[in-house]
Amino acid sequence: MKTGRNALVAAVCALAGLVAAPARAADVPDDIEALLRAAAEDDARMAAAKAPPMKGAGGGLRGFAQLEAARTIDRPTHGSKMMGRIELENSGRLAPNLRWKLGARADYDAVFDVTDRYPGAVKRDQRFNLYLRENYLDIGAGDWEFRLGRQHVVWGEMVGLFFADVVSARDMREFILPEFNLLRIPQWAVRAEYFKGDFHGELLWIPFPTYDEIGKPGAEFFPVQPSLGHDVVYRDAHRPARKPANGNYGLRAGWLKNGWDISGFHYRSTDAAPTFYREVGPGVLIYQPRHDRISQFGGTLGKDLGLFVLKAEAVYTRGRGLTVLRLADADGLARQNTLDWALGMNFSSPTETRLNLQLFQSVITSQRDPDLIQDKVESGYSVLIHGKLAPRWEAEVLWVASLNRNDWMLRPKVHWGFEKNWRMVVGVDVFHGPALGYFGRYDSRDRVYTELRYSF
Repeated sequence: MKTGRNALVAAVCALAGLVAAPARAADVPDDIEALLRAAAEDDARMAAAKAPPMKGAGGGLRGFAQLEAARTIDRPTHGSKMMGRIELENSGRLAPNLRWKLGARADYDAVFDVTDRYPGAVKRDQRFNLYLRENYLDIGAGDWEFRLGRQHVVWGEMVGLFFADVVSARDMREFILPEFNLLRIPQWAVRAEYFKGDFHGELLWIPFPTYDEIGKPGAEFFPVQPSLGHDVVYRDAHRPARKPANGNYGLRAGWLKNGWDISGFHYRSTDAAPTFYREVGPGVLIYQPRHDRISQFGGTLGKDLGLFVLKAEAVYTRGRGLTVLRLADADGLARQNTLDWALGMNFSSPTETRLNLQLFQSVITSQRDPDLIQDKVESGYSVLIHGKLAPRWEAEVLWVASLNRNDWMLRPKVHWGFEKNWRMVVGVDVFHGPALGYFGRYDSRDRVYTELRYSF
């Protein structure tokens, strides 16, 4: 049993009552894109005052320094993060139509030096990381813009989960808990964008893809696979050779008509997310993460409807393998075509309270293999409430749950902007569900955490 879970949930409900001021019709800004992005959880988290940039090359050095600590509260309780993080970026112009951006981040997690709880492979993988962030050149040529280099390509942005955001690789070593701007990994890409009136076209080529980071077995949020009564062994991930033949390409078109922001895309890729292939040995299951070749077709729409902002995303995926529980299967996978969609409504009020509601679904459109873990139709919903408690205090509660089974995630937190450019966050992450559930697999990973950030 989980110690104190009922009391924790009761406290969260009380917090939600404080935050959830009645949402009334309000004047909504004309800039739909800005409001839609404000609805995204990571943008809400990043709301912090910026100091004047430091003098230097280009537009000035910007970034943040952050301390993060977490403690897993399920028995045995233990410290699970003691991280220092710093991110720096700079940008400028070389010519009127030639811009550049450089960025990097370094993370050091001391929890791996003060405890021997984690295997050596986890320690080597997560103790220290140095990342190139966005590093690119922008070239303007009339109605065209070209971006060459390491860059974020965000084609979709719902609250708390990913749907049409198919291009980004992600650092999943803390599941989907970090801010999305930290979780996304830029891709080395060549992107051409065309702007004409209400039309926006985009061509994308990624010759050497970047893939999701999932960590090593024994880490807090490693995506463990079904054991089916056997011992389980994980082989090192197999990634395709770095050659253009394994590259990704896509195209996207968008229109803004009568207040409707509509887009459609096609993306052919070596999947950034791994598929776990399985072998059966004497009393043991051997899993290896690999990356399948898939095709995806999708679209997004957004519309300011006065009382609320409507947003929707849908993606149809062909070629991805899904895990089956049938031991006789040669690789433990069934190739299934899926349609994933999400519908969201964002309400804002003059009291600076925001309510976001989402309904989402994953549908297997091909003949469903009877031994799949998931049902043919998997449905869920999410609720986000964010509001001010005082001039420098904000509170937020995010609830995401399945409608097929008792599988959910609860994330309450409080923000304190105690000084200019400084922010502190205190929160709790709670998971519940069956062992093979999307959230239930982390049922023993409930944690409390705090973050202290200085932005400059």
